[in-house]
Amino acid sequence: MPSLITFRKRIASVKAIRKITKAQQMVAASKLRRAQEAAEAARPYALKLASVIAGLASGMRDNPAGPRLLIGTGASQRHLVVVMTADRGLCGAFNSNIVRLARRQIAELVSDGKDVRILCVGRKGRDQLRRQYGSMIVDTIDFMGVRRISFADAQRISERILEMFDNGEFDICTMLYSQFKSIMSQQPIAQRLIPAPIDESVAVGPAKVVYDYEPDEAAILAELLPRNISVQIFRGLLENVAGEFGSKMRAMDSATRNAGEVIDGLTLEYNRTRQAMITKELIEIISGAEAV
Repeated sequence: MPSLITFRKRIASVKAIRKITKAQQMVAASKLRRAQEAAEAARPYALKLASVIAGLASGMRDNPAGPRLLIGTGASQRHLVVVMTADRGLCGAFNSNIVRLARRQIAELVSDGKDVRILCVGRKGRDQLRRQYGSMIVDTIDFMGVRRISFADAQRISERILEMFDNGEFDICTMLYSQFKSIMSQQPIAQRLIPAPIDESVAVGPAKVVYDYEPDEAAILAELLPRNISVQIFRGLLENVAGEFGSKMRAMDSATRNAGEVIDGLTLEYNRTRQAMITKELIEIISGAEAV
């Protein structure tokens, strides 16, 4: 049976852990509202830019003279998978869910005989993927020293991707991140970046309306397509930040409640042990008195 001092040390240790998890929960809750507002504000801009590009590109998708970011390289052998996770843990299954989707995507591509490369945005994705796909990871970008994600951070990732594309290192680029729905729900999704996906159902303007562009569509797309990649990456980063804080708040709340239950159980065992020791000492005293 553990001694009383052992129980006291364990109770003090769990109480210290509960203070940490409670503080983490409060910090995540204070940052969640701002992160959620930023993610929700980025969605309309990203969708509107996609609709503008869809309207411009509707007649150029099969044009061999169109921008390479729109029509692609003409091949689909080499794939770049951009896995966006958090840099820190203590946020439940947030990172694991994204990595699980990444493993499924990579396994499907490898089984089809594709050449896969991985660009990790966030340390947790790299730490989990390098055990199985370490040879495929070409680079890791993290934001450990960044207090708030900005558009410049998304541009840095976009420039790295465009540099690899210009060097002919991949044909298709897919971004994986977690879309924030609510504190209780974050959904990992895969979004293609290159070639740019064109959804004609969201094309801007009424149907059967012909527009004249100055300069021509190709020149406008040459400017918009690289910016669209940065915008979509920025949206993914903001969605990830909101999802990370939501998942962390929920995980730390659960850890705080579990620590309270452990403290209650240890306190009960401590009291029982203490009572048993007192009873034993009384029995020894009474037995000694009767013997005299």
